[in-house]
Parts: sequence; C-alpha cells; structure tokens
Amino acid sequence: MQAAPRLAFGVIADIQFADAEDGYDFGGYRRRYYRHSLRLLREAVRAWTGESPPIDFVLQLGDIIDGQNARRGEAESALQQVLDVLGQLSVPVHHAWGNHELYNFSRARLVQTGLYSRAAGGSAGPADRECHAYHCSPAPRLRLVVLDAYDASTLGTDPGSLRYQESLRVLREKNPNDDLNSPEGLKEPHFVAFNGGFSQAQLDWFNEVLKFSDENQEKVIVMAHVPLHPSASNGVCLAWNYEAALSVIYAHRSVVCVLAGHLHDGAYCLDCHGVHHLTLEGVIETPPDSNAFGTIYVYEDKMVLKGRGRIPDRVMHF
Repeated sequence: MQAAPRLAFGVIADIQFADAEDGYDFGGYRRRYYRHSLRLLREAVRAWTGESPPIDFVLQLGDIIDGQNARRGEAESALQQVLDVLGQLSVPVHHAWGNHELYNFSRARLVQTGLYSRAAGGSAGPADRECHAYHCSPAPRLRLVVLDAYDASTLGTDPGSLRYQESLRVLREKNPNDDLNSPEGLKEPHFVAFNGGFSQAQLDWFNEVLKFSDENQEKVIVMAHVPLHPSASNGVCLAWNYEAALSVIYAHRSVVCVLAGHLHDGAYCLDCHGVHHLTLEGVIETPPDSNAFGTIYVYEDKMVLKGRGRIPDRVMHF
C-alpha cells in the first residue's frame, strides 16, 4: 500500500478576472473568458475545500486579474472579488506577481494588498521589501521558494526610478521594435515588456536559500509567474535572464520542481539536471464548461499532480 502524501497543495494560474464580456488575446485569435474565470475559481475553491486528506496551502501563480481593469477603473474591486473567493479557503495562499498585477497596481500598492503573501515582519526574503520573493518550510525537509520574475521590469514602477531605467536599457538593447511587447524579428524573442527578470540581489538571495536547503537535505519547490526553462515555454514567455536563474538552481541539488504560469497553453519538461518544469494552463482561456486547476501531492520520492479540466495528471519523480 502506498504511503500517505507528506502534504498536498492546490495550483492555479492566470485567472485574469474582469467583469467584462469575453474577448480575445492581443493577436485577436484566442478567446478569453473574463467573467467566467471567477466562476471557475469558485469551482476550484469548492473542490480544494472538499479534498481528503485536506490541502495544506494553495499556489496562485500570478495574473489574478486582467490588465483591462486598470483602464476601466475597476482594479481594486476586481481584486477584492477574487480575494473574497480565495478567502473561503482555511489554508494559506501564496501569490506570485505577474505582468497583469503590475498593469493594475504599482509595486508600492501591491505591497499593501492581499497579494503580498511575503511575511510582514520576517527576514525570509531579499532586503528590498518591494521584491515579492520569499521562502518558507511547509513541512520538514521541504521548502517553498517564491520568486519575483518582474523584479527587473518596466512594469509597475516609477519611470524615474533606477529599476525602471535599468530595465528599459536591458530591454532596448535586445528589442529594437517600436512596440516593446512585440517579439517580431528578435534573436531572443523573450526580451519583451510583458516578461521580466531577476535582479542580481534576488539571485544572490536565492543562492543562499538553496545553499541552506542543500545543507539541511531539503527538497525545494520553486514558483514564479514566468517559466524559467525554454522547453517549458513557447520561446517567448520566458524570464529575461532565465539562464542566470537556472545557473543558481543547477549549482545546488535541492530543487525538484519549478512551477509557473504566464503561457496559457501550459507546458512541461524534465531538464537534464532532473528538475521538473511545470507551466500551468491558464484559467482565462479555459471554456466555461471546463476548468484549469490541480492538486499536487508530495511524497518522499515524487510529486503527483491530479489535474482538473484541461490540466493533465502527471507523476514527477525525484
């Protein structure tokens, strides 16, 4: 008989709720179900609440509300509606920040919202309090690391700030297009404004966390909004300096899985270092008669994903 899981947690990505009629992506091809996404989130919360054994926490992988809320003056009310639904859970929710959070709110504002799941008084993250990266240990010999994939970004930050100026310099160096969201003709098509990257300070902090995990024989699960591996991406939806993040991971032996969103089709790869990269299908492009969420059960030697709707089941050995 199989041993009971060490813990279980819910996963969901790219809800992108807006109180708006269905629309399409920027290319005009892919349908987006803005209003229905809240109903699908309610279904997910109902399912997680009924899990047996109960789940221990939920990972919300970013883009919780859609950017159009900012234009409509509805960012605060849309955020409140999704947080009210997640608030029906009796377990913690860990949030990744995505591009749509930063279309709606400045970093300074996000710190004051329910999307700031970094512990208020703790030293579990980088020195910069507006960098939404942190770690915690939800079970013995297991660590969760939340990364901020827009720590280097032109989004959600003051154009006069050093963060903005440096990010714009990096972007313009790699992307000569008038539209910085366009990957057209680029040798490195992931250098677009709707992606972002990691500051050196965050990478140094990440390295120290993994060093501690190595020394304490921990398994580490990493989450970020943007994929970190080209094979868990479409080549465009990828962190700017993903190689630097992978270098940190590969310098250690503790990371078993990287969870991401951003790419609404989802993707998966097992890399040459034995790390699983799972990019979750997005709720926003999921038809109302389906869904896109899952529960991951963690055992001593594997993680088992039980997917719902268009997320397939998966066993990830480590």
